[in-house]
Amino acid sequence: MVILYATMTLAFMPLSLALLLLVTNATSSFPGAAPKQRVWAKAGDLAVLPCHLSPQQLQSHWKQLYEKTAVHWERRGPDSQTKPHMVLEVDYSGLLKRARSMTLRASVREPNFRQGDFSLRIKPLLHDDAGHYEALVTYGQETLRCQLELGMVTVTVNPPGILLEMEPLWIICNSSHPAKLVGTRWFHNGSLVPISGRVQSHHGVLYISKPLVSDSGPWLCELTYSDDEKVSATFDLQILGFAGPASPVVYAAAGSAANLPCLLNRDPRDSGVLAVSAHWSHLAGGDLETWSLFRNGSHRSFTLHLPEVGPGDAGQYRCAVSIYATTITKDVTLTVITVTPSIKGPVAEGSHLLLICSLTHPWGQERFQWRQLSSGLSNGSSSEAIPRSPEAQHFYQGATLELTPVSQENIGTWECSVHGPEGRLGAVEYELYITGTQHADPHPILDGQISLGLILLLFLLLLVASTLALVTRNRRISSPGFPALERVVTAPAPGNAKNSEGQERDSQQTAC
Repeated sequence: MVILYATMTLAFMPLSLALLLLVTNATSSFPGAAPKQRVWAKAGDLAVLPCHLSPQQLQSHWKQLYEKTAVHWERRGPDSQTKPHMVLEVDYSGLLKRARSMTLRASVREPNFRQGDFSLRIKPLLHDDAGHYEALVTYGQETLRCQLELGMVTVTVNPPGILLEMEPLWIICNSSHPAKLVGTRWFHNGSLVPISGRVQSHHGVLYISKPLVSDSGPWLCELTYSDDEKVSATFDLQILGFAGPASPVVYAAAGSAANLPCLLNRDPRDSGVLAVSAHWSHLAGGDLETWSLFRNGSHRSFTLHLPEVGPGDAGQYRCAVSIYATTITKDVTLTVITVTPSIKGPVAEGSHLLLICSLTHPWGQERFQWRQLSSGLSNGSSSEAIPRSPEAQHFYQGATLELTPVSQENIGTWECSVHGPEGRLGAVEYELYITGTQHADPHPILDGQISLGLILLLFLLLLVASTLALVTRNRRISSPGFPALERVVTAPAPGNAKNSEGQERDSQQTAC
């Protein structure tokens, strides 16, 4: 009995296999049969329904491809029992026909026919385009049939419209797949997004509590279903916010101008936004300026210009940009660089001088560097400041520059520059003068006039002094308080002795 059963089983096995193959072929050719391939695409994107020859078929029938080729694409709705309708058709003559709903959206690339590619391209894809597609290709004596299912993937963002930095948002990803969703993964710029406190994912929904400008770019959602099929779609997320560092620091020398940046990462007009305004405030000193979007012809820059800054202007500033009813803010810190000498007032040659370079708001990572930009040493009759060549400059590290003893070589312009991990941050200059040293005078003619005036003044003083001395001497000679001086004896001249003796007697008589 066992032998008979085994014999009957072996005898009917070929018949069973033949019936199985017949049923399988009948099922595959039945209009309502499940497609061999499923394609997923997102509404609004380009959908490509592949239909092409295999490399083996292309090698065997490439000659027939140069004969007359006809392509016919048709679609059934999501319900496989619905009647198919034509989507696109290319007949042997090359005449192209499209369904009215597919006008300017469906296409095939006829030059690709010679490479065995008859794929249907649909752009932009609409939700109603989902369903079962079938292509019938005839080339020479050969026929190719392609069956596919086009499924829809949707990605929506809430809130709709423009997305602002630091405003919570949701990205919702789902598809028309009938199976149960069992897993979701998210990728940003090609990297898997870890789930954290700021980013949460649950059943196809991604929640970002505080979006950043760095979150902009392509996001991909990957949905895994219970039948192990994976469906994915990409969404380009654009966040409107500030460009540059989150909390920038601007370094400016005392007495110089400073520009505090406030720049949006893109033009709001690209998103249809025109109602934009900005407001600056100094957190230690109150409000500063308010201006609208089109100030200075800029549509995304609201830089604050300070013509001259001092230590009192240092501190934190805030730029508030209002878009509709939402305001986003950016804080900028102004750090003023100053130089303080250890000697107040004139600096004497030979003294001990310290030049201290400091910051009003240091961050702790700055380093200082000193160098002499120009020298005030005299050159012949000229004592103007002479710029030093880069080869002749010496660099001194540290915030404090020590000059001991101070000499004429130290006269000129000294620069203290501040550096950080990202490079040079800012610099301040200090002019060093020494008392008793001849400096260049921009008015040599005036200097000569002053010298001539001093000489004339000294001459006049000497003249007055001489005159006073002579007057005083004359007064002493003619003074009546000295009677012995009243008698004047005159020596007689030769030949006049008689007259002289007579005059002498007369004088003696008169004196008696």
